[in-house]
Amino acid sequence: MLGIDNINDYYDTSLKLDRLGILKRHQNFSFVRGSLENLELLESLFEQNDIDIVVNLAAQPGVRYSFKNPQSYIQSNLVGFANILECCKKQPIKHLIYASSSSVYGNNKKAPSSVTDRVDQPISLYAATKKANELMAYTYSHIYKLPTTGLRFFTVYGPWGRPDMAAIKFSNAIINHQPIEVYNYGKMKRDFTYIDDVIESVFRLIKKGPPSEAVSFHKIYNIGNHQPVELNNFIQLLEKHLDKKAVLKLLPLQPGEVLETFADIEELANDINYTPTTTIEEGINKFTKWFKAYKKLP
Repeated sequence: MLGIDNINDYYDTSLKLDRLGILKRHQNFSFVRGSLENLELLESLFEQNDIDIVVNLAAQPGVRYSFKNPQSYIQSNLVGFANILECCKKQPIKHLIYASSSSVYGNNKKAPSSVTDRVDQPISLYAATKKANELMAYTYSHIYKLPTTGLRFFTVYGPWGRPDMAAIKFSNAIINHQPIEVYNYGKMKRDFTYIDDVIESVFRLIKKGPPSEAVSFHKIYNIGNHQPVELNNFIQLLEKHLDKKAVLKLLPLQPGEVLETFADIEELANDINYTPTTTIEEGINKFTKWFKAYKKLP
């Protein structure tokens, strides 16, 4: 198994290196530090290794950061993904699985969100790049018969998560007695999906194999918990398991943010015989245990 990451400084690299340290314990794992935007590097890696399945989870993430640094999204999410597609086409590989996002649904009023819903009105540049990835993948599947599967992830959380996401961001604020910026006064809902359920879903999709010509060699799934949780309730659970009260700074809805995410996962369940099962209470309990251990808290 070959991994590639540029270990950029979008957030604390020590967390990234600690994650990488876990992977390096496995004898069949090798790592290359580099960027997907470097086509020459990618081509050499594909030529030198017997690659049959590609799982592309790399991207410049985050809705709010896209307002500050749009160019990083163009380079990472569009140029980088185009390079992945080109290398997969030339190899050719058996199956490309790639990360999309629930952000592509924007502020669609229909709930739960289905993969058959229209997603042509993104409300952030990040969402626009993820929708573009889906269109690019479909085009390569149609023209070159490259099997591709896109995964619309719904607010993934758990141990080793990104520190700009709610779980770690809010937990850091709580233990340091710092205010949490709570948008739309906490009246937003997110379909929080625990990392173990995400991993199991991806693993089963790998085992299932690529989509066939019957679906134009291209498939999209929602990866969600199918249980939206109000942000205020999410914070209350963190307070409970960290045994500290949060300092809340209540603010109006921020540009680019959606009011609710809610995944229709019927198609995923039918195709891989699996439905995410981790409740928010169980997930927060597991997350906070890891968080306190990682931070060396009592």
